Amino acid sequence: MTATRTAWQITRYGGPDRLQPVTLPVPEPGPNEILIRIHASAVTRADGMMRAGKPLWARPFLGLRRPRQNLSGTGFSGTVLALGPNTTRFRVGDEVFGEAGLSFGANASHIALDETGTLMPKPKTLSHEEAATMTDGPLTSLNFLENLAELRAGEKVLILAGSGSLGSAAIQIAASMGAEVTATTSPRNAGLVASLGATHVIDYTSEDFTKGPDRWDVIFDTIGTSSYGQAARALTRTGRYVNPVLTLGLLTAMARTALFGTRKARFSATGLLKPDTLRSMLDHLLDLHAGDKLTPVMDRTWALSDLPEAHRYMETGRKRGNVVVTG
Repeated sequence: MTATRTAWQITRYGGPDRLQPVTLPVPEPGPNEILIRIHASAVTRADGMMRAGKPLWARPFLGLRRPRQNLSGTGFSGTVLALGPNTTRFRVGDEVFGEAGLSFGANASHIALDETGTLMPKPKTLSHEEAATMTDGPLTSLNFLENLAELRAGEKVLILAGSGSLGSAAIQIAASMGAEVTATTSPRNAGLVASLGATHVIDYTSEDFTKGPDRWDVIFDTIGTSSYGQAARALTRTGRYVNPVLTLGLLTAMARTALFGTRKARFSATGLLKPDTLRSMLDHLLDLHAGDKLTPVMDRTWALSDLPEAHRYMETGRKRGNVVVTG
């Protein structure tokens, strides 16, 4: 009898109801692949955008009416079950975490991936649930703050949406870099973002950061709540605005600021960086975790069988940190 695995398929772009459970054969690892039993996988805003087919301009690359790679999920953590004959990095029984990249399929019971991809040994100090989120908020935030914004010790940084997956990681990373951190959030999450390292907290429900007297060297718009045009007035003369949500407006601002002026707008597709670059950044994040400077903030955990419900909650905009599924 062929061994089977559970996964979730996106039959057509749309809401969480487009996710459909499927039973597939457990893949045999190829020559350079490892087979992983997944214990936890992340449910991220990026996963929701891929499921919905947004932004629309990305559909020629993802698939016009449905994603060509139609299994859901990117970040995961699990245990190595089997090895391809040419593999050398891992052994059967090793606990690992990482991301599936553009092949997707991490919201599943099993996955086979090339061992040279974005895969890392999981430290015992991280639970599978925490490790499954490391390639979302922490990895993206490190790339944007360190590589794009070039944040330096002593600079002032504003983190927009400080209580989400990216925001909660960005506060901790920026604080570890020696920056003075301000974050926006709702009143119910003010204590959380302060505990993560935000020296100043702005209640976005009653205060507009663009209308106050403060100026920041870096503004990290973690979920695209603002725009460069709005944020520029709150930047210092050499300030940098970074945003992981690529829009036509951001593209225009990037092109314009690359040629004119001292303030800059910048974007990076973190997941498209080379695996060895991503592994190096994950090493840095693990060092921060080992030094008690970074811990993923966890909100809720669902069973893998309840993935659509986890997507619905993720899209309410009320989550604190990260959402995962297990099973």
